[in-house]
Amino acid sequence: MRRILFSVALIGLAGLSGCTSNPSTGREQLLLVSPQETQQMGQQAAPELIKQYGGEVRSPQLRDYVTQVGMRLAKVVEPEYKNVKWQFTTLESDQVNAFSLPGGHVFICLGLLDKLHDEAQLAAVLGHEMGHVTARHVDERISQATLIEQGGKVASSVVGGGSNSSSSQLIPLVVGLGGQGYLLKFSRDQETEADMQGLKYMTRANYDPQGMVEVMQVLAAASNGSRQWEILATHPDPQHRLEAVQKKINGEYRNTQNNPKYQLYPDRFERQAAPYLGASSDAPPPRRAPKR
Repeated sequence: MRRILFSVALIGLAGLSGCTSNPSTGREQLLLVSPQETQQMGQQAAPELIKQYGGEVRSPQLRDYVTQVGMRLAKVVEPEYKNVKWQFTTLESDQVNAFSLPGGHVFICLGLLDKLHDEAQLAAVLGHEMGHVTARHVDERISQATLIEQGGKVASSVVGGGSNSSSSQLIPLVVGLGGQGYLLKFSRDQETEADMQGLKYMTRANYDPQGMVEVMQVLAAASNGSRQWEILATHPDPQHRLEAVQKKINGEYRNTQNNPKYQLYPDRFERQAAPYLGASSDAPPPRRAPKR
């Protein structure tokens, strides 16, 4: 009986809030928070994240290069997101990771950059993280958690629970909604959707979507190894995502293959990123041998 009342409470709250159609994905979403609210959350969380990951890289050349690639993608997002103040931050961390926050904050660690060897791969990583923002995945997770929390309170009230009632044990407690661990972890469906968003943006910017496949292959190989990279904790199931990406390329984006309009740009990456990877100063280190 209590379970039924709890479900009814959730449905009632959902009905009161209504659903919103996302202009980027076309998907109906339950959103109980405004973009302004989550943007503010992102602004508050960003400085602490930057500090936690060792600050920004000290190489201005590398910072500028990542920002240039990110801004190429920012130019091709949907009109509804043209006014987002995109910020692309390269972190002085050897972790193999990337993540984003609402409001257009996109982060990539030096450790992940060091695993890449062409600009299309970098565009794939940044495009995926931008996809989380335009798909409003953080907004969605916070809304779902808030709905459950509020539904639990309503259900507890309906059954006459109160603080001493055993029904309170049915109420999921949402702990640390604003915590970075919660904000940076997404469901498999959300990860796949962000991949599709990334594919869309990188092909609009004339990158070969095989760059996304290459990134997935690197992650899939790492997931089968003894060392678990940090990115696998927040970007799960790379093999499933790899299959979905390849299927999309073979279908909707098949015109990009063997098409000179869409490039991987390994030369640009080798020239503008590789010399500064692993650098901890403004001066570039000795040039590395090209990665193959």
